[in-house]
Amino acid sequence: MTDVFTPTLPASLPVPLPTSVKIVEVGPRDGLQNEKVQISAEDKIALIEQLADAGVSYIESGSFVSPKWVPQMATSSDVFNGITRKAGVTYAALTPNMKGFEAAMAVNANEVAIFGAASEAFSQKNINCSIEESLQRFEPIMQAAKAANIPIRGYVSCVVGCPYDGDIAPEQVAKVAEKLYQMGCYEISLGDTIGVGTPASVSKMLAVVSTKVPVEKLAVHFHDTYGQALTNIYAALQAGVKVVDSAIAGLGGCPYAKGASGNVATEDVLYMLNGLGITTNIDFDKLLKAGWFISDKLGKAPISKVSVAYRAQ
Repeated sequence: MTDVFTPTLPASLPVPLPTSVKIVEVGPRDGLQNEKVQISAEDKIALIEQLADAGVSYIESGSFVSPKWVPQMATSSDVFNGITRKAGVTYAALTPNMKGFEAAMAVNANEVAIFGAASEAFSQKNINCSIEESLQRFEPIMQAAKAANIPIRGYVSCVVGCPYDGDIAPEQVAKVAEKLYQMGCYEISLGDTIGVGTPASVSKMLAVVSTKVPVEKLAVHFHDTYGQALTNIYAALQAGVKVVDSAIAGLGGCPYAKGASGNVATEDVLYMLNGLGITTNIDFDKLLKAGWFISDKLGKAPISKVSVAYRAQ
């Protein structure tokens, strides 16, 4: 008698990869704000319009913060006023306070974003207040945005590690994410600010956070400091996340981690998603050209392995 093989199935099967993913392009804001070479409003506008033409549906186009602290963003009003807007594209702004929110409304930003941290030390060092105090500061923005019917996206930084506190407990991330969600943020972007995450730590963090915030309301924002961003994104896709933040040409650095290469490059993310058969509705060739455009303006090569490889062909 021939033995019949009966496979042993794991206790829980992984969630199937999503069929489509939304790319949130943060290069014109989160990417450029850390670049030392000053980029003109005209060149920022050209970049944003190229990204929109490539099919990117969400572009973080600027931030309304003190130019004393972030000189690169001093031209944000000019940028928003100068964009030829494309139907179906969201042009968003980061607004840390009511003054910033009012400035964003004055230039017709479609959405605004606010940010908290999962690390007390980071919050104190970055904005000189506790996590709880930082969230309280956003209440007037939440009220004003609701009255104006403006969607608000929330960021949580240091979701895996902090340059001051070290490893961050997933429960702490979940606590901050839940508060932002309860305040009215329609989506919470979880940021590995210094890029220390691995698929294991990211999966653990997402498992805990998704008990407090529905996974369909979560996005991920990875820095590629240790070369783990793409694998971390893949782990997030396996967890059911369908929104990924990235920066064209890998723009930006992380001021809190020596040698950090900044945001994961949109070109690299798109190449991976295309290879997985996941729909983004973004034109790969046009995206590459947008990355080459801004890299030339910065006078440096893209920090995208995919972009560098294609440009060498």
